[in-house]
Order: sequence, then C-alpha cells, then structure tokens
Amino acid sequence: MADETEIKDTATEQPDKVDEKTDGEEKENEEQVTGEEDGMPEKPSEDVETLKVELAKITVEAPKVEIPEERFDIENFPQSYRDNLPKESLVLAYAENFRRQYVHLYRDRKPLFLNPLNDCGIEKFVCTTIRPTQLPFKEVYDWDGAAEFVADYLNFEPLNPPTDLPKRLLSPTTILKRQKGNCFEYSTLLCSLLTGNGYDAYVVSGYATKEMCLMDEAREICPMLQKKTQVKQEEKKKETKKYTVKPPKDLRSKFEMKQEARRVADQEAEEAKRKQEEEEKQAELEKPPADPLHGLRIHSWVLVLAGKREVPEGFFIEPFTGLSHPLDTGNYLGIETAWNNQNYWVNMQDCSNGVKGMKYDLGDCTQWEFMFPSSDKPMLLIPDMEEDLDLDDEDEEEEIERHLDMPPSWVLPIKISQRDFEMRCPQGKKTKLYRRAKLEKFAHYLLKDGLISKLAVYDDKELKDLTQVKEFFAHRLDKLHMRVHNHRTGWITEYFHPGRQKCVKEHTYRSSAPGPENDRTMIFYSEARVDGLERREETPAEMTEKFIARDDFLYYSHVIFGKRPKKFAPAETSTARPILKMTVKYHRNPAVAANEDIAELVFNIADEKILMTYHTEDARISASTREFLKPHNAEEKGATLVLTSDMHTTFQVDPNNPSKKSVELYQTMVKLIQREEQCKSKVRESEMEVRDVLNDRTKEEVASELEISVYDTERNEKAKKHRKELERLQLEEKMRRQEMEIDYLAPFLAHFGDPTKISRQQAFKLKEECLYDLKKRLIDKANLIQARFEKETEALQKKQQWYQQNQVNMSKDDEEEYVNYCSEMMFRLNIFESRLNRHKEMAPGKYMALEQRIKTDPRMAEYLN
Repeated sequence: MADETEIKDTATEQPDKVDEKTDGEEKENEEQVTGEEDGMPEKPSEDVETLKVELAKITVEAPKVEIPEERFDIENFPQSYRDNLPKESLVLAYAENFRRQYVHLYRDRKPLFLNPLNDCGIEKFVCTTIRPTQLPFKEVYDWDGAAEFVADYLNFEPLNPPTDLPKRLLSPTTILKRQKGNCFEYSTLLCSLLTGNGYDAYVVSGYATKEMCLMDEAREICPMLQKKTQVKQEEKKKETKKYTVKPPKDLRSKFEMKQEARRVADQEAEEAKRKQEEEEKQAELEKPPADPLHGLRIHSWVLVLAGKREVPEGFFIEPFTGLSHPLDTGNYLGIETAWNNQNYWVNMQDCSNGVKGMKYDLGDCTQWEFMFPSSDKPMLLIPDMEEDLDLDDEDEEEEIERHLDMPPSWVLPIKISQRDFEMRCPQGKKTKLYRRAKLEKFAHYLLKDGLISKLAVYDDKELKDLTQVKEFFAHRLDKLHMRVHNHRTGWITEYFHPGRQKCVKEHTYRSSAPGPENDRTMIFYSEARVDGLERREETPAEMTEKFIARDDFLYYSHVIFGKRPKKFAPAETSTARPILKMTVKYHRNPAVAANEDIAELVFNIADEKILMTYHTEDARISASTREFLKPHNAEEKGATLVLTSDMHTTFQVDPNNPSKKSVELYQTMVKLIQREEQCKSKVRESEMEVRDVLNDRTKEEVASELEISVYDTERNEKAKKHRKELERLQLEEKMRRQEMEIDYLAPFLAHFGDPTKISRQQAFKLKEECLYDLKKRLIDKANLIQARFEKETEALQKKQQWYQQNQVNMSKDDEEEYVNYCSEMMFRLNIFESRLNRHKEMAPGKYMALEQRIKTDPRMAEYLN
C-alpha cells in the first residue's frame, strides 16, 4: 500500500509531467498499479483457519509393502554356482582379511563391495563374476557397439536403498536371461564383453548424481542430435617463390577495415553474450531441485584405460545409456573401488572435487591399493624402500610362487542366440526420453515397414509441440533407410541406399502436395545412371536438372512451363504442361575451339527464338553469340525451311574471324531445331520419370516389403515352404521305397492286377510261383558259381600244359611268374569252392524261411493254414 501511495502522490505533485507522458506509459503504470493491488495478500478469516485445522486432522498413510527378492531354482544351475572350490574359499578368506584391515584403517569410509551373494545365495568374489567373452557378432566388437547393446538389451533396476551396496550380484548369464539388472550387474556384463574384446576395462564402484543413478536423461541432449565436433585442419601456408608475380595493391583503407572488423567483433561478442545469457536462464529454469542424497548415491560404471585396442586416452562408460564420458566429468562424484577379472583396487585419492584431477595409474601404490600382488600393472616403487628390496633372484621366485592368484570365473560362458541378439530390446522395443526429444527403438523385422528407430524432436519440455520426426529403416526392399519430416515447414526428405531402379538417393517434397508437378528435389546416384543425372529440382512452373561426367559435356538444364490451357475434356485425360523456355549449358570441350564450342543454348519457344552462346576465349572478356528466329513452319513435318537475313543475328568477338556462309548458317539452324525437339522429348521423359518414381513409392509404401537373406531360414517364408515341400517329397519317396522293398509279393501280384483281396486259388498260385522262383534263383546261383569254378580250372590246366611244354627253356623270372599265377588261381578256386559249399548249406534254410513267411502272410494265412 505504501508503494501505491507514493505513486499517487507523485502524480499529484507533477501534473505537467503526466500530460507529457504517452498513452503507452500511462497504460503501463495503470497495469503496474492494478497488479500491485491485486497481488496484495488478504488476511484469512476465522472460518478458513478453522477449516485448515479440521483438514489437518485428516491424515492418510500408505501401507508398507515389502517386495520379496526374486529367487531362483538352485537345481537349474551348475555346480560352480552352488559351491565354492577350495581356491575360491581361500580367496574369500583372503578378501575377508583385507576387509578387516581396511575397516580398521578407514573407519569413516563405506564398506567394500567384495563378496556379494550370487544367484544361488553363495558368496562369490566380485572379480570371479566377470567372465571375459567375445560374442560372435561384429556389431559388439567395438566398445560403443557393446555398450549400446547392453544398454538396449537390459531394463534398469534402481538400488534399494540407493545409499547402500547391493547384497546380491547376479551372474552375466542370468542377467541376459532376465533382461534386467542394477548398475553393478550392467557394469559386470559390459566389462565381461569389453575384456573379451581386448579392452583394458574395469568395473568401478563409487558415487554419482541422481540423474545418473536413476537413468534420468530428461535434461540431456539426445546423442543423435549432438553435433559432431570437426577437427579444423590448419591451412597450409603457400610457399612464396622468388620469381612470382606480385599481387595487386590493396587500395582499401586500413583504418576503415579495422573499424569494420571491430564493429563485427563487437556484434559477435554481443550476440554470443546474449546467447550465453539465454542459455544460463534456460539452464536455471531447467535446473533440477536439490538432491538431499547428493554425494551419497552409490553407482557403478565402467572404466576403460588407454593402451589396448588402440585406445588413445582413458574414458568412462555409463552402462545405463551406453555413452562415454571424459575422466573429469561432473556426473561422477567419487570412486571407492575398481576391479577386473585379475585384481581388486581401492582408491586412496581425495574425491572432494569428484573425479576431477584423479590419476588412474593402478600400479601406483600411493594412489591405488591392490589386493593381489600378482598385478599385471607395473608397480611404482617408493624411493625410500628401494634399498630394502635388494633380494636375490631365487628369493624373488620363491616369493612369487607364494602369491595367491585369481581363481577362474565360476560363471558359465556368456551366450546369446542370433534371434535374441536381433531383438536387442526387451520385447523388441524401448523408449527413451531426452531433453525435448523422444527416441523409440525397435527390433529388426519387428514392424512390417522395417522401422528400427524413431526420433521425435519437440519445441517444449512437455513434449507436446512436435517440430521434427526422424525415422530410420532397415532391410527395406525399396532401399529406404531414413525419412525426415519437418512439421514446421512441411517438408519430407527420404534417403535411399544404392540399388533402386531409378537410382534415387534423396527425395524431398512437401507433405501437403506429394503428387507430381509440385515442389520437390531429387538427388540421384549419378555414377549409376547412364545420363549422369545428379540432381533434379521441380516446381509447378520450372524444372532444373544437373549432370556430372557426361560425354557431351552437358551439366545444366532448365525448363520453364506455362499454364495449361482450359479445355472441355474428360477428367481422366490430362494434357502436358506447355514449355515456354529451355536452357541447357555445357562445359568446355578442349578438342574444339572456344569460338566454336557451345556454352549455352536458350530455346525461347514462346517467342520462337534460339540463342546460342559460345565459350569465352582465354584472351577475351566476352563470348560470341548467335540468335535465330524460327521459321513459321518449323514444327510442320516435311516442310521446307527458309532462312532469310533478318532471321539471323551474329555477334563475333574477333572481327578478323571469317564469317560463316549462308549454307552453314542454314545447317546450323536446322540442327538447332532438331536439338530443340530432342530437348523437348527429354523434358517429357523427365516428367514421366518423376511420375514413375512417385507411383513406385506409393506402391512400395503400401506393400512395405522387407529383404530377407536366403540364409535366414526362420524368416524366409519362401525358402521355408520350399524346404518343407522337399522334405515331404523325400519322406514320401522313402516310404514308397520301403514298401516296395518289404512287399516281396509285389512282382507276383502284378500278374493278377494288384488285387485288394486275394482269393484261395490266387493264394496257392502265389505260393507256388514264389517258391519256384526262389528255388530257381538258388539253383542258378549255384550253377553260376560252378561255371566260374570250371572256367578258372580250365585256365589253370592250360597254364600247366604250357609250363610242361616250355619247362626246359624257361628263365627264373618266367618260373616265378608261373608259380605266382598258380598260387593266385588256387586261391580263387578255394574261394569259389567255399562259396558254393556255403550256398548249398544256406539254400534250404532260405527256402524254408520263405515258405514260413508265405504261410504267416496276413493276405494268405487264412487259405494256407
């Protein structure tokens, strides 16, 4: 009220000044006074106070619900999960001794995370929970791919309570099956993958901000929107040679140039200051409320040090998001311990400023206290102790042998199937909220249109004012891999991989007018096209095309269209847009003289003129031109064209050049008229190509077919049907062959026409024919063996007669050959004789077996028994 009184008094004492004020200032004062009057707090009445007291008596308290910890069936785990080996028990005792010493020396620090319970409730040392593994997928071979996979594949579980270490640490294999875990389980899985891929990775236990611990990225910029920092290359200074032409003198005023540079610098400084103030105001508005647990929230992340896998410098990896952070980041507030699959380290450095200024030389005993002496890190010796470490080599070897090394990991090998890896996210989809952006991720082949991620950008914090949508696709048959829709301007840009029929690379058009003859821009893969077309820009009245690396040196084409004449015709029939003007430009052809090499052709169809401009010679500043007026009958087929002197105009730069004859000018005009018709036909072809592309895009969006590899047997339906059909045919053929082999009566039943039921007479006839056939085959086989035996015997007898006749004149080699022949023949005769005897012994049994089988055959048993 005092302010109001002062304002009124001032207005009363200075009436003249009030008249000098503008109406706008009076309105501002009135609004200010009114606002102050409205903003005066009113004293609450007794009834309001009574109401507040009564309402304060009414209280509610939610019941406390204790969620039981998830338990697992011990029988489903191997022995290494349920028991500890003697070496593991020894390591646990070693760790317990280390913990007691640590608590005795540092009573004010948090307890160490050494031996949490595993899946079966058994204490396991944290270092043995890491199982270095290299998955058979190239996407997770680098650290960024592995971190992104872990962040996408798992769901986040917060620590409860957030200021205490977890009592249980599940194995990486169980985490992959559950697809959820806390920060320590995230880090253990990621460290296992990074160590298996050759990185020098460590699990870190420490403290972080609330946003990092709760995976709150609402105030962070989406990684897909962050601009990549480009390294500026230093410009190479040109070497000044002794004999060079001096540049022309700069006649501009240096004082004015300095003043202009100072003015521009001041403007830039003011603009930068304004932007900085706006950013500070925005950051202050979006600043999160104070966290009462700041500096006490426990968190775990991954540390990657330089040295292995060509890592130039160390960095942190946040397992929840898969993003990297520098070692001096402000998101992490302190480090307690770090470990990998070989050792365990305790941080001895001051963390009052967070992780800024910390050193990560794990071999330095003054900064990091290790648990196991057998560390792969080089130890930094204290200078005072170097003299006391003069030991013999034998004593050193004995001391090393007494060191306790790390037992192998008790975790099963980390495995993930191809299908689970392709799912990437729990149930195939995941949504992340960022600062004014929302990112949705989908598994490959989950959606019919091949969408794998969708980024929506908003202009407000509440994510209501949509400005832009980016969609990313994979395995599309139409090669579409990205679509950007700007909701402010209404433009849509589609990006394609190589391989389309029309070689389209980018296509930009308005969402309100996607049809032909509207504003659009098409960029093509020029190296894949025969005509070398690189870019086509179209509006309702113009079309511009740009070419690259053409044999005819064409690089630019521009067309201006007119409005269609109104005609009374059916709606289905549409006439082409009339062409008013066409312009084509050519690069310089070194094989032709400049004054004969065409640089630009302008076909002014509306005025029936053709303007031809040649390239400029090196010694000239202007170019020669020719202009022709088209004959009135130029468009008539078979018409005789006439060229008169008033239909041609020439500007020759060099007057000494000979002028062309009338015949040459006439031939030039005829060629230009023909070229005009060619340009028209190309324009119509371009229009038709645009329509074809748009029709193809409409069909492709309706169909949304995806490419499926021939090796993907689960998704390739055609290959799956073909494979099942082949398997069915093979099974039928196999069954048919088995039936043919089993049915010994089939050849004999064929004589009777394969009857479904056999009569009595047919049964006896079949028995007689089967037994007779078997008897005949057995006798024929015996006769065959006997015939071969007699043939071999006859050959042996002939050889013996030859030997008796030539025995006197034979050499030792001939005798040896004869002896070998006789022994081989006797061996063959013995085989034939044994085969015949064996056949005679088995023949009666085969005959009786067939007779018994015929009697027991269900088709003839009722007649033969």
